[in-house]
Amino acid sequence: MARCDELARISAAPGSIERVYLSPEHARVNRLAAEWMREVGMTTRQDAVGNQLGRIDRAAAGGAPDPDAPALLLGSHLDTVPDAGRFDGIVGVLMALEVVRLLRSPAPRDEASVVPLPFALEIVAFSDEEGTRFGKALLGSSAVAGQWNDDWWALTDADGTTLREAFLEFGLDPGRVAEAARRPDELVGYLEAHIEQGPELDDRGESLAVVSSIASARRFQLTVEGEARHAGGTPYDRRRDALLGASEAALAVERICRGEHHIIGTVGQLEAYPGAVNVVAGEARLSLDLRGEFDGERDRVWLAIERELDAIMGRRGLRWRAREVHSAPAVFCEPLLQDVVREGIASTLPAGADDPAVIFSRAGHDGMAIGALTGVGMLFLRNPDGISHHPDEAVSAGDVARGIQALAESVLQLAADRA
Repeated sequence: MARCDELARISAAPGSIERVYLSPEHARVNRLAAEWMREVGMTTRQDAVGNQLGRIDRAAAGGAPDPDAPALLLGSHLDTVPDAGRFDGIVGVLMALEVVRLLRSPAPRDEASVVPLPFALEIVAFSDEEGTRFGKALLGSSAVAGQWNDDWWALTDADGTTLREAFLEFGLDPGRVAEAARRPDELVGYLEAHIEQGPELDDRGESLAVVSSIASARRFQLTVEGEARHAGGTPYDRRRDALLGASEAALAVERICRGEHHIIGTVGQLEAYPGAVNVVAGEARLSLDLRGEFDGERDRVWLAIERELDAIMGRRGLRWRAREVHSAPAVFCEPLLQDVVREGIASTLPAGADDPAVIFSRAGHDGMAIGALTGVGMLFLRNPDGISHHPDEAVSAGDVARGIQALAESVLQLAADRA
């Protein structure tokens, strides 16, 4: 918990927490994470896209390290949104460090540390889960999964710096980005601990949960076209007010999604043009973030939203169009990894306790990208009031301690399965 506080002080924004991809703050937290990895006997490296990694080998015959053994990947991310909390992502990296501390075999002087497991352990501190700087999330984990898209080099930040330019300024070589990709045979799976970004565990009075899946998501930029006219001189029956049409659309999203099970629709941006106080808006632009537990249900709800928007705009004499800017399928956690996480959590509970909660993640995670490479498992920690991406996000030291114990036991359960 002290290390969460220490990392929180590395920020580009005085008085709040902000660390974005390929920034000086990114470099500082990587150096600090590497120092902590070496403290628990890991060898460290920064990969070709700026992810920080540590590795501790399994013991081969005779007790020597086996550098060619496949690894179980543990970790999360160290980048943040603006005005962030100190636990989202960060606690998963730090818990992974404590799991290695618990499971390693102490090394004699001048010998490398190893773990008495049938696989190596690696920790990854992903570099750009949030997508705050360039507007494209999961850049670090996408590169590890071998899913880098060269179109991303043209992405720009708020200052007009391209992703390619930022790579060079950070000391990375854009021509070597493919070197960050891992092969499926190098890994036995990926386990991530993360605070729940909602209130379900807190409402249930439970500390930890097994994650069943990561929500599917689609994002759209919607444009509503009307007619800009004088506010005083245009009667209501002649108005084609794009802002009112967009506002009604936002309310329709809420109404439709509230009537569904495990579907979340959010309008987070709404802008009107020309934006003058005395002009009826001739155009409005709004965002839509649509998430669901299952792809098919999410897509069915989008079709219902489309039909409702057709009706709203037709009634108001407006036109509308949608541009999809992001689409990600649901990622289901591997059954074996769900089982070992369940056993890990159960080891922290008193005899006769109910089975651990199983919930799906409504938020996105690096596991969405890594799921294309290897099996994914996740453990959630209780987050009081469900507040996240905000300075008030919280997790208790007691829940973190139970989470470390559960995660370590999950690794041991997976080792027993593979022995």
